[in-house]
Amino acid sequence: MEFMTERSMDDLNAAFEGKSVLITGGLGFIGSSLAGRLVELGADVLLVDSMIPEYGGNLFNIAPIRREVEVNISDVRDEHSMKYLVKGKSYLFNLAGQTSHLDSMQDPYTDIEINAKSQLYILEACRKYNRHIKTLYASTRQIYGKPQYLPVDEKHPLNPVDVNGINKLAGERYHLLYESVYGIRTAILRLTNTIGPRMRIKDSRQTFLGIWVRQLLEGRPIEVWDGHQVRDFSYVDDVVDAFLRLAASGHSNGGIFNLGGDCVISLLDLAKLMIEVHGSGEYVVKEFPKNRKRIDIGDFYADYGLIKSVIGWEPKTPLREALARTLEYYQEHFHTYI
Repeated sequence: MEFMTERSMDDLNAAFEGKSVLITGGLGFIGSSLAGRLVELGADVLLVDSMIPEYGGNLFNIAPIRREVEVNISDVRDEHSMKYLVKGKSYLFNLAGQTSHLDSMQDPYTDIEINAKSQLYILEACRKYNRHIKTLYASTRQIYGKPQYLPVDEKHPLNPVDVNGINKLAGERYHLLYESVYGIRTAILRLTNTIGPRMRIKDSRQTFLGIWVRQLLEGRPIEVWDGHQVRDFSYVDDVVDAFLRLAASGHSNGGIFNLGGDCVISLLDLAKLMIEVHGSGEYVVKEFPKNRKRIDIGDFYADYGLIKSVIGWEPKTPLREALARTLEYYQEHFHTYI
């Protein structure tokens, strides 16, 4: 990444060159982006993905590095596969998950299988077959629920408003428990809205911005629900940087860290900015659907001061640039993702 210093690049090369790395959810949005960086750093990368159509895995995501990584089509709910897959690995980037908040309410049993129970399969495999591995767990800002104050820091009360948030919180607790009891080193990242190339745009299961991209590129109005809510956004390269630097740092063990964006923006202003960056388009403001309004958390933006103080991380990609890179990618590869 162009924004990394020479010193940080040297540190990451030392941490990952020649190391064996496992990424669950490795064919998805963040997983594939992370894989590309790890290949550049000289790591031996194994990507595990179930390729369930609703969850974002896409072999095209790794087209530039396909011959440089190993791919295993497995489900993290398969405890027998996980026993084999964790052996000999130095790092586990645990990104597999069901991300749709609405799906978690409509099908809570699948959500608990993927976001809670499967985490025990993964951690048990580590306990039995590789206690020296370091795990990086992708959590979510959703576990905070509706903010009591802004910006939200890691001391904010946890009060998830949907099944997905509850199960992701359980996943966090399992990781911390296995570190304190069994010594399996862990760092947890609570992600905010992550955007960038390779994100799911077919629907809004991964992020609402994905469907906005699709609407814009198809010449349809961007549907803005309410529009007054404010959010922050992380560009995927910045998120990958955070994962790598936390993995390489011994100071991150046992830590929980918020990620955040470079600015705060209302959804209405975000739609206007996307149209401006694209050079054309329109938006329409609609009433919030009742089934989504019940689990909406309202305004949210994160305080990322803790991760900045521990490893010096902060977002480097301005929102306008992030949107421009994202739209440029999908203008070239649009039909591959819909």
